[in-house]
Parts: sequence; C-alpha cells; structure tokens
Amino acid sequence: MNDKNFKPLPVQLSNKLIAEIKDGNSLFQKPVKENGLPAFVKPINPTTGKGYSAMNALILGMERHDDPRWMSADAARYAGTWVKKDETGTLIEFPKTNDIQAIRTADGKPIKNDQGVTQTKTVEFDKPQRGQAFLFNGSQLKDLQPLAEFLKKQNEGQTLSPVERAEKLIANSMAVIIHGGQEAYYDKQRDAIFMPEKEEFENETKYYQAAIHQLAHWTGHESREKRPMEGKFGSLEYAREELRASIAAILIGGELKIGHNFGQQASYMSNFVKLFKDEPFEIAKASRDAQKAANLLLGVNPKREQKQGADTAQGFKKGDEIAYMDTTYKVLETYKTKSIKVEDAAGTRKILKPEYGLYNSLLEAKYNPREPEMAEEQGQEQEQGQEQSNTYKVGR
Repeated sequence: MNDKNFKPLPVQLSNKLIAEIKDGNSLFQKPVKENGLPAFVKPINPTTGKGYSAMNALILGMERHDDPRWMSADAARYAGTWVKKDETGTLIEFPKTNDIQAIRTADGKPIKNDQGVTQTKTVEFDKPQRGQAFLFNGSQLKDLQPLAEFLKKQNEGQTLSPVERAEKLIANSMAVIIHGGQEAYYDKQRDAIFMPEKEEFENETKYYQAAIHQLAHWTGHESREKRPMEGKFGSLEYAREELRASIAAILIGGELKIGHNFGQQASYMSNFVKLFKDEPFEIAKASRDAQKAANLLLGVNPKREQKQGADTAQGFKKGDEIAYMDTTYKVLETYKTKSIKVEDAAGTRKILKPEYGLYNSLLEAKYNPREPEMAEEQGQEQEQGQEQSNTYKVGR
C-alpha cells in the first residue's frame, strides 16, 4: 500500500462514482438492478453480525452483489469457508487501535517457543492508525451457508414489513410532516417536511423512500446534527447537503430493506461530479455526516467520537504543515478574510480562499489527519427548485 501510484481510498471511490454518474448507473441514479432487486444491499459481516460504516458500506454496496455477506480471506478461513479461485477482493479502510507484532531480541531476531512458533505481543497505538483489508462477498466464497438460509435466519423475529418499519421510523422521529402540494421537500426555517399526499405516489414504497430522504435533510437542523445548509439550489453548497442526505437515505433504505429512490437527480449529478473531482475527500466527509444522520433516525447510539477540538472553532495558523495527497502544504500567512497563503513541497505558492475546495480539504486534513478515509465498522440496527437556502427538495 506504500506504492507511490496508489491512490487513497476516498480518491478511488470518488473516481469510481464520477465514472458511474457519467454512465448513468450510480446508486443515486439507478436504485434498482436489472434483476429487480435493490441496487444497494446493506453489507454485513456474517461472523460478527456487524455492519460497515458509511464509506465502507458504499464501497461494498457499489459492487452490486445480491449477497450482503462480506469477509476477509482470513476471517472466511476461520469460519470454515474459502475464497474461490481467481476472485478479487474489495479494499476497505478502518481505524486500528492496536497491532500484533513479533517479540524480537536486541538484534532484531524473532523469539520462538519450543515448538518453533514466533512469540507475539499486542502493541496499543496512541491514536488510531489507518488499517486496510480486502473483503470478499459471499458469492465469492465456497462452502458458505446458502444465502436463502442466512437471510431467513437474519429475518427471524422481524415481524414488521419494510413499509411498516419505515412508518415506525418516521413516527419515532417526531418530525413535523405537512401533506399537500406536488413536491417533497424540507424547509429548514420552519423545520418541517412537506410531502404530497400518499396517493400521489406510484406506491407506498416510493412515498416512504421520499419521506426518508427528506428526514435525512431534517437531521441537519441546528437543533440536531447542525450541518451547514445555507446553499441555494444549484450551488455546490446545496449539492454537499444533497449528497449527505442521499447517502443517509441509501443507508437507511438498506437497513429497513425498503430501498431508496430519489426521483429525478439530474440537477445534482453535475455538481456531485464537480465535488468528487475537485475535492475527492468530500466523499469521506459526506459519508461520515450521513452515518450520523442515519444513526439518529435508526436510533443507533454510536461510540463517542474522538475529535480534536470538536467544540472549538477550526482554522489555520501561520506555520501549520499539513500532509495532503502526495505533498505537504505549509501555511505562510493567514488573513482576516480567513484566506491563507500556502506553499507546497515543490515550492509552489498560492492564496486559498474559504470557498476553495483545496482550502476545505486542508482544513479537514489538519483536524482529521487520514481519518476521513478510515471508516469504522459499527454494529447497527442499524429538488426542483426555488432559490431558497433553507429548502431541500427531491422529485418523485
């Protein structure tokens, strides 16, 4: 993984999303596969029963397998199954808090016991390190429990249908939903969701899919997740929020097994592509925010996040040195406008304004070094438009 040509995982994911959007077959555009099944199937580790957090879930879900099970080759072997010949794994990242290392002598030789087995010790890290693993889908493994049996066992005890689960999630949110009109949207100023009457939709499922998407926007209100939601329709800031709500709706739809459908997304796709191209690490930030939104609506209580300066204003100071992509940027000057002058390792200097993609990427890299790409495995139960900065819409 130290190959200079190896691109960070968020960059790989952004590039793949750009290609899929241009081909018109991304998860945002095609929610159903040719076989009629949902395009996104919530990935799960069949041994631990745990799911994968947002960015990893996207990476795995974009492989379009119908089987939700994913395991590493080692985990599969321990479980009594093996990877089929010539199968290729899918790379994910996660935060490692420790590592198992060989115990060595003073001159570096490994110490072995009487049976010739190298002795090991567990080394705890001061802060999480970036771990990587290649996972294989259940369809890539042999001698695995038949999928139908696994799904039957997984669904044991679930008495509610996907529609009933969606209805319960909406009721539990206690969000204000006003019915009437022809469009589904969230109004931030009024902190209310506006929905057409249920009978206006093609079916119940599409009604709940649209409602869940708007609930994802609803989580961004200042009284909840407090996301920036000031962009006007068609702007990049608007697209950032739309991206977060879309990913959250994909995650929730996969959890409830109701799927997702955002209606006409053409108005967002060009801005999504621009975001992924100019700010490839935005997908990591958006996924992290989407995970919080999904957790809030699903009633999941994730482990307390470790954040540097979580309650303090984030910014730059003169002398900051920030590693980003394949270089290091040094902050030479800061200005009252919050703009900064930086110099990269090659000696190139430039002025960055707060609205620039590189500015925001450097800010993210400073306060969350390499963390945007480190998607943590978690157990989970797991807009047509007016130029209003506080209204988020999605077509039916």
